[in-house]
Amino acid sequence: MGADIVSEAGLTVVRGRTQSAATGKASGLLPRLGFAIYLLALMLPIYWLVSMSLRSNEDITSRLAFWPHHPSLEKYFFILSDPTWTHAFLVSLTYVAINTVISVTVALPAAYAFNRYHFIGDKYLFFWLLSLLMAPAAVYAMPFFNLYYAIGLFDTVWAVALAHCLFNVPVAVWILEGFVAGVPREIDEMAAIDGYSFPRFFIRIFLPLIANGVGVTAFFCFMFSWVEQLLATTLTATDALPFAAVMTRSYSVAGMDWSLLATAGVLTMIPGAVVIWFVRNHIAKGFALGRV
Repeated sequence: MGADIVSEAGLTVVRGRTQSAATGKASGLLPRLGFAIYLLALMLPIYWLVSMSLRSNEDITSRLAFWPHHPSLEKYFFILSDPTWTHAFLVSLTYVAINTVISVTVALPAAYAFNRYHFIGDKYLFFWLLSLLMAPAAVYAMPFFNLYYAIGLFDTVWAVALAHCLFNVPVAVWILEGFVAGVPREIDEMAAIDGYSFPRFFIRIFLPLIANGVGVTAFFCFMFSWVEQLLATTLTATDALPFAAVMTRSYSVAGMDWSLLATAGVLTMIPGAVVIWFVRNHIAKGFALGRV
């Protein structure tokens, strides 16, 4: 009798453990399934864009296909061999690089000053910088156009690069100020006691401490300047026409060249992917430590 009770109790314990293990597996499977569906939803537009770039216009407009039946790189060769497309691509990379360098270079001392020093109107000046982001780019398009046309900067890479600074510098200052605040003031004082001049201290000691913040800031400046189209097309005409503006050539009397437009879209994602690859470690640490 006692042995039967012990065996039944043992079976009950085993069944309980089996049920709990099954419940644990089911509860662990659902988040993974949800995450997989989420990733699929994110990657589907990119896959569809790549698929369209490998198909002809007749194939795109005639039927719904989930993969290209007769893939072709014709549009890629066409864009890479067309001087207008390649020139626009290089122009876009040029003004984006110029804007990123200017924005980070200007924002670094500004962020340090806002955090380390207190002066009359510092909070109001900081708020004014951020308030520049409260208006859309269309508000500044006409003033920039009149100014740059009068001083001879219209249709140059500098026109777009400097115009984008209006948006990127405030964001860069705001992000970097959070990273500067994470560096103890005692480091500044110890460097001064050791005889470091401010430029030497700032470059050799301080910048490596906020390298993650610089990487995150450069990433945001690059991405905004790369995807912004309104100012880039308004302030240029022919010589400095950006890649996004040349994409409008896919519209014609004969209709829209879907394959060419998709190919151009795929090519526009490559610089952003390259930048993310090189600063991925800084971005991960920056999101964890900074004001992002």
